[in-house]
Amino acid sequence: MSERTIKVEIKRQASPDSPASIEKFEVPYRANMNITSLLGEIALNPVNAFGSPTTPISYDSNCLEEICGSCAMLINGKARMACSALVDRILEGDLSKPITLAPLSKFPVVRDLQVDRSVLFENLKAVQAWVPIDGTYDLGSGPRQFPQLQEERYPLSNCISCCCCMEVCPQFNESTNFVGAATIAQAYLFNEDPSGKVLKEERLRALAGDGGVQECGFAQNCIQACPKQLPLTKAISDVSRDVVIQQVKDFFTK
Repeated sequence: MSERTIKVEIKRQASPDSPASIEKFEVPYRANMNITSLLGEIALNPVNAFGSPTTPISYDSNCLEEICGSCAMLINGKARMACSALVDRILEGDLSKPITLAPLSKFPVVRDLQVDRSVLFENLKAVQAWVPIDGTYDLGSGPRQFPQLQEERYPLSNCISCCCCMEVCPQFNESTNFVGAATIAQAYLFNEDPSGKVLKEERLRALAGDGGVQECGFAQNCIQACPKQLPLTKAISDVSRDVVIQQVKDFFTK
């Protein structure tokens, strides 16, 4: 009886300026494998489906439990986390079907499945998505939060910066410079924080500018792709309201 194998087709690119190509592999099947372990098997035996030696696949990975957000890639055309994408569920028992892997398409490729997602962190800096602390000295206790506010804010704090929401968003492109759902949601998270809201007006003004919340077309692809099921559309809707209110305030206080 021949060994059962998993067919894998991977989009590869040696460097940002190199041409992309598809390389095929066949990996011995094991039950309960995820995509990360599949790539690990290729690294242990970097030989393609034609028996030719090749190089291991470059990809980002860290926590292996859907917390760090680094292993996001296109798996059978969908933006997903490699650590939580199970081979058995993808193939549904049909080993004749190939699994296709590709880097996220809206970010610069570094190598193979690795991409440069620094645009997200630049956007977070632009909206000052943090709680400001002036100095390293003891500032004492922060303002108390009602349990209801904590429960409302907690889901948004689970963002893992995977960029899946940006990948699937039709408005996230070079033409619009849209900051994306993750940035807006984090701005909303800190705007609602009793300590973080000191920068609320600055955040709202930033989101009223080029690439801001007005670029959102409410396609709602983001909530379908988000691995943490964050309430992204609610955050965007609430921020859109707050941006308009802030613009009216600014108009009458000039």
